[in-house]
Amino acid sequence: VQLQASGGGSVQAGGSLTLSCTVSGANWFVANNDYGGWYRQAPGNQRGLVAMFTRAGSTHYADAVRGRFTISVDNAKTTIVLQMTSLEPEDTGVYYCNGNLWTPASGSRDYWGQGTLVTVSS
Repeated sequence: VQLQASGGGSVQAGGSLTLSCTVSGANWFVANNDYGGWYRQAPGNQRGLVAMFTRAGSTHYADAVRGRFTISVDNAKTTIVLQMTSLEPEDTGVYYCNGNLWTPASGSRDYWGQGTLVTVSS
């Protein structure tokens, strides 16, 4: 199972970016406890949750991004998308895709994708 993150880049404050996390070797939300989402790590800070989507269809957002970011999953359940609007310099950081996925070979496991850098300039 691999998570491939894409969509990072540089944008001015107030702009928008869309991040995608595509899974290979599995599908999102097969098992009841599956979840998928995004974390970010700003320079000098710990990695923290940005947004999460669960199999039950519920979403969770960090307070700092609620109302500006939207997480969703495509109909094929292969890609989780994070739409980021009204970006602020404080949103700068490396964004990591994360998820708990089930496969017949490994059961339920936690996976991380490679990071993608988002830079927001003022």
